[in-house]
Amino acid sequence: MIEVWAPKAERVRMRRVAGADAPDFDAEGADVELRAAEDGWWRADVDLADGERYGFVLDDGDLRPDPRSRRQPEGVHGPSAYVDAAAFSWRDGAWTGRQLAGGLVYELHIGTFTPDGTLDAAIERLGHLVELGVTHVELLPVNGFNGVHNWGYDGVLWYTVHEAYGGPEAYVRFVDAAHAAGLAVIQDVVYNHLGPSGNYLPEYGPYLREGSRNTWGDSVNLDEAAVRSYIVENALMWLGEYHVDGLRLDAVHALHDEQPVHILRELAEASDALSAHLGRPLTLIAESDMNDPTLILPREADGYGLTAQWSDDWHHAVHVALTGETVGYYADFADPDALPKVWADGFFHNGTYSSFRGRDHGHPIPEQVPAWRLVTFAQDHDQIGNRAAGDRLTATLSPERLAVAAVLTLTAPGTPMLFMGEEWGASTPWQFFTSHPEEWLGDAVRKGRTAEFAEMGWDESIVPDPQDPATFRRSVLDWSEAADGEHARLLQLYRDLARLRRERPELTDPAFGQLGGETADPDAAPDARRFVLRRGALAVLVNLSAEPWVVPLDENDDVVLLATVDATIADAAVTVAPESAAVVGPRHP
Repeated sequence: MIEVWAPKAERVRMRRVAGADAPDFDAEGADVELRAAEDGWWRADVDLADGERYGFVLDDGDLRPDPRSRRQPEGVHGPSAYVDAAAFSWRDGAWTGRQLAGGLVYELHIGTFTPDGTLDAAIERLGHLVELGVTHVELLPVNGFNGVHNWGYDGVLWYTVHEAYGGPEAYVRFVDAAHAAGLAVIQDVVYNHLGPSGNYLPEYGPYLREGSRNTWGDSVNLDEAAVRSYIVENALMWLGEYHVDGLRLDAVHALHDEQPVHILRELAEASDALSAHLGRPLTLIAESDMNDPTLILPREADGYGLTAQWSDDWHHAVHVALTGETVGYYADFADPDALPKVWADGFFHNGTYSSFRGRDHGHPIPEQVPAWRLVTFAQDHDQIGNRAAGDRLTATLSPERLAVAAVLTLTAPGTPMLFMGEEWGASTPWQFFTSHPEEWLGDAVRKGRTAEFAEMGWDESIVPDPQDPATFRRSVLDWSEAADGEHARLLQLYRDLARLRRERPELTDPAFGQLGGETADPDAAPDARRFVLRRGALAVLVNLSAEPWVVPLDENDDVVLLATVDATIADAAVTVAPESAAVVGPRHP
């Protein structure tokens, strides 16, 4: 059975297409007329062979790819290739999944994670992630986009796996290998907009809401039942057919939904039902700038029931404390209480005034919400790639401060997330890159990017050309440096911190952190402050000043469990070196 939702069409045909790696077919039967069904659907009783090329012809138009295409061998403008999911050779039958609580997430982009930029090449690096202590691998979007190199957020065919990454068969091999290594897989998906090139969905039906736009383009039309099903069934495809363990939902604040049941709640209900059927945990993580705990509250408490959400406030507070940068949205986080507040409350803006937005922002997190429902990070693809030069913290911080960033990330309340290469202080930037074949589109992206940074006061000369292949090449990780000098020492620190998290239950306790002792000096610069941040019986001591810091200990039997620079205990006090951090507490939990 072949079907497609095309309420705008008066006639729909499925056309078989010859292809170099496609099965033979009878040319006389190349076109199959679909019959109109209810609610804009068209159907035909026809079977396709695995790998067979096909597309749809709407009225008397040109061939278009299947909106639910699993594979696009010739790119998003070409015919689709039928994929028989039942033919996948899975070997993860013993996999029982991983819950997010207590986890360590690692975010990576397939195209720049390895020099080859493929899923198969990424498999070869899974051992590194296991040794690091990672539990969940989060892939940036892999759906079909036009061109070869892209972040993935300009996807136009949500059911595909990008051909340059290896297509669906390579994706299966990657998930299988991750599970064999004990790693859960989280797939980043984008349901709030479609990319500008190769988006033929509006020719089929009202997938987009006319007259309603968000930051990236026309809003997805969530008033249409078929469009909502398109989203929910896509989520279930990743979680079911591709055995993925969770989804990261991009920019959910851009979902314009006026229906009685929000699409996020629909996704959570569908995911929970599938989880019960499969007998393994399934995770939904929202990216949101709303600071609204409704996303992660249970449905019986009028929440949406998602598993977790990202906390940009955590990133901003840590970034300002480490770098002293206070321009733009970082301005509010120069507050001396910013880092302690996100440690203890989860959000900095929880009903407080946001100078960047010019209004009060956010809501408090109820006490019953466990801290692990916030994903916290010092670096991620957005906060690096959306800087003018795509520079990591490595470009501006000393090795000592990079080590402090590691301690803060892996001891904080929440579920910590690392961005690829962060664990060794990668020197490679991660810049905004595209490979739009259309000259007009590439030029528009180039000009828009430059204008955006000019408005923020950045020097235009440092903004790389997104269309220049060198911008992409600069963003590929250099794995050789991980074994050298300061890089190797930082990598070992991350491994030691991950081990400490596993050994000390205080560091995975669902309670938010507590404050204690001396905290930030309000008169000190943001990057010259000192903090005592507690996780149960443990104290995380952060000294960003230029002087040694003597901190009294509550218990005489406290020891230094980990320090970025040697810390000494004497006379019931610990001396924390300048530009360093230490974790102290009882010898045994």
